[in-house]
Amino acid sequence: MNQSIHSNESRRRWGERPYHSLDYALKSAYGQKLYKIALNGGCTCPNRDGTIGKRGCIFCSEGGSGEFASSASLTIEQQLEQGKALIKNKYKGGGYIAYFQAFTNTYAPLAYLTDIFTRTIADPEVKVLSIATRPDCLGEDVLSLLSSLQRQKPVWVELGLQTIHPESATFIRRGYDLPVFERAVLELARRRIFVIVHVILFLPGESKDQMMDTLGFLNRLPIWGIKLQLLHVLQNTDLAEYYQAHPFKIPSMEEYFEVLGACIARLNPETVIHRLTGDGPKDLLIAPLWTGRKRMVLNRFHAYLKHHDIWQGKNFMKTD
Repeated sequence: MNQSIHSNESRRRWGERPYHSLDYALKSAYGQKLYKIALNGGCTCPNRDGTIGKRGCIFCSEGGSGEFASSASLTIEQQLEQGKALIKNKYKGGGYIAYFQAFTNTYAPLAYLTDIFTRTIADPEVKVLSIATRPDCLGEDVLSLLSSLQRQKPVWVELGLQTIHPESATFIRRGYDLPVFERAVLELARRRIFVIVHVILFLPGESKDQMMDTLGFLNRLPIWGIKLQLLHVLQNTDLAEYYQAHPFKIPSMEEYFEVLGACIARLNPETVIHRLTGDGPKDLLIAPLWTGRKRMVLNRFHAYLKHHDIWQGKNFMKTD
C-alpha cells in the first residue's frame, strides 16, 4: 500500500462518500443498485439446539436475527416472489441479493443446503447469494458446495465475529475461539468466496482501544466486506434481561460517531463497508433509541466525517 491512499483522488474514489460503501461497490460491479431479499432457510443453530448452547448469543432474538426474513413455511420461490413484491414500487432494476439471514444457514444436511441454494440462484434476477453462518459450521463438504455455487454466481458468506477479545466473546456466548474464525476466513478466501464480517461496537466493558484492536486484526485477513454495528438491546433477548439487572453504558450518538469514525480511518481502504449502525426492529428496540432514525443518523455521521476530515484508510498505513 502506498501513500496514494491519502491523496484527494483516493478520498473521492468511492463516489459521494469518504468510504468504500456497498452501494458504490454494487453500482461499480453491476451498473445498478441491488436490493436484498431476506430469506429463511429453515435452519437452526448449534448455539441453540444444545450442541454448543441452548440460548444462542446473548443479543440474539427469537427469530435468530432474522426479523426481516420471510417465513420458513414458504418455499424459496415463494419467499423470493414475496420479497420482490414488497419493493416493486420503489425498485425497477430487476437485480437482487438473496440473503439467507435467520439463524445459521450452513447448519443442515448437505443435500438440503444444496437444494435450497441451487433453487435460489436459479432465479435469473438473483445476482448474488449471501449466506449468514458461523465459522464453526463450514466443514469441507459445505466449503466444496459453496465453491461450486461461486462458479455460477457470486457467493457472500457472512460471519459473526463481533470481537477478538475472549472476555467479550464469553459474555456474548459466541461459542467458538478466534482461531476457528481465522481458519474459516482463510478457507473461504482460498476458494475466492467473498467474506463479510460482523463487528459489534460498544460491547459492555470494551474500551475504544479494544475495538480498534478488532479492526487491526481484520485488516490482516483477506476479508471483502465488514458490517459495523452498535450493540442493540432488543426485547425478548437475554441481553435485555442483563441490561435491566446490570445497566451498562449506552453511547450517545456523538460518542458512537467518534469511535465509528476512528474505525473507518483505521480500516483497510479496500474493504467494503456494508453497515454503519444496524437495523434493530423499532418495535423491539430498547436501547439506544436514537438508532431508530437511521436516515438522520447517517446524514449526521457523513457530516461528522466531513467536518473532521476523516476517510477510510486515513490511518491504515500508520497502524497495519
